[in-house]
Amino acid sequence: MTLGRLVAGLQQRGHRLHLVRPRQAGEAGTEISSATVPVLLAGGLRLPLYPELQFGVPAGGRLRQAWQALRPDVIYIATEGPLGWSALRTARALGIPVVSGFHTNFHSYSRHYHLGLLMPLIKRYLRQFHRRSRCTLAPNPALCAALTDAGFGQVRVLPRGVDTELFNPARRSVELRRQWGMDETGLAVLYVGRVAMEKNIHEAIAAFRRIERNCAGARFIIVGDGPLRTGLARANPDLLFCGMRTGRALAEYFASADLFLFPSRTETFGNVTLEAMASGLPVVAYDYAAAAMHIQDDVNGVRAALDGPDAFARRAEQLVARGHGALAAMGRAAREHTEGLGWDRIVERFESILCELALPEPIAHVSHI
Repeated sequence: MTLGRLVAGLQQRGHRLHLVRPRQAGEAGTEISSATVPVLLAGGLRLPLYPELQFGVPAGGRLRQAWQALRPDVIYIATEGPLGWSALRTARALGIPVVSGFHTNFHSYSRHYHLGLLMPLIKRYLRQFHRRSRCTLAPNPALCAALTDAGFGQVRVLPRGVDTELFNPARRSVELRRQWGMDETGLAVLYVGRVAMEKNIHEAIAAFRRIERNCAGARFIIVGDGPLRTGLARANPDLLFCGMRTGRALAEYFASADLFLFPSRTETFGNVTLEAMASGLPVVAYDYAAAAMHIQDDVNGVRAALDGPDAFARRAEQLVARGHGALAAMGRAAREHTEGLGWDRIVERFESILCELALPEPIAHVSHI
C-alpha cells in the first residue's frame, strides 16, 4: 500500500518509473508492458514457513541488461531478499545510486516461527544490505535512531500518510453492521491485518474476551488472512473472520466499527493505525511506531505500555468501560488528528530525497560487495 502511494505520487509529479517485483501465482512472462508503470517480473518462491508470501529470486543479468539499455537516475529497493540483493549488487556495479527502505522487521519475525537463533544472523545481513545503499528510509524516528545505533549507515525518516477521503467516518454502514448481527447500540470491535503469529492476533482475541465480559452483545470482526485463520476460526466460532478487504470495502469496515485493536509489536509503522483513526475509531495499540507518533493517550486513542498481553487487554477493557460516549469523542479526536496527514507531503519528501541522492557514484567492484 505504501509503495503504491509513492509510485502514484511520483508519476503525478512527472517522473518515469520502472518496477521490478517477483512474479505472482497465475502470472506468466517476464514483463508487464501494458501496466501504467512498466514492470519487470522476476522469479518468485514461496516462503517455507509462510506460503502466502513469495520472495524474489536473483535477477542480476536481466537487471544489468535493462539498466544498461535505459539507465535509471536512482534505484529504490523496498525489500532486502535475494532479488533486492541482486538489484543492489547490479546497481553498485553500474554506478547507479541506491536508496533502500526498511519496511519490515524481518529479524523480529524470526522468533515467531521458531527461528529465533537466526535473529542475529538476519540482523547482520540486513545491516550489511542497508549499509551498501546511500541512505535507508525508516517510517518513524525511534526506528531511525535504532537502526543508526545498530550501524545501518545513514538513516532518514520517511513517515507514512493516510487517504482521509477513502478512510472516512462518512462510510459507516448500517447495513454492514446488520450483517454483523448488530444495531447502532452494540459494540463492534475491529482488527485489520495479517492473521499471523507476528501480529500478536492472540492478544487481540484475549483483549476482546475481557471486553465482552462487561459488554453484552459486543462482536469482534477480524479482517485479513494468514496462516492462523483456519485454526482461530475453529477455536472461536463466535468471532467474525471476514477475510481480505481492500479499497472502499475495507474503508467501510473501518468506519462501521466502534473500536480498533492492534496489538502487533513487530511493525516498522502500522498503516492500519492511521486508517482506523481517519475512519473515526479510537485505537488501542502498543506505545511504539505509529501509535507513539500519532496517539495522544486517552485523547484520541490508548497507548499500552510494552509490558505484555495483560497491559494491552487491561487498557482496552478500561477504555470500553468508559462507555460509548467516550469512545465516540475519542474517535472524533482521532479523525481530526489525521486530517493533515495526507500522502502529498510524504511523496514530496520522498521525491526530494531521491533527487538529492540521484548523483553518479564511483563504479563498485562486485568482489567488494
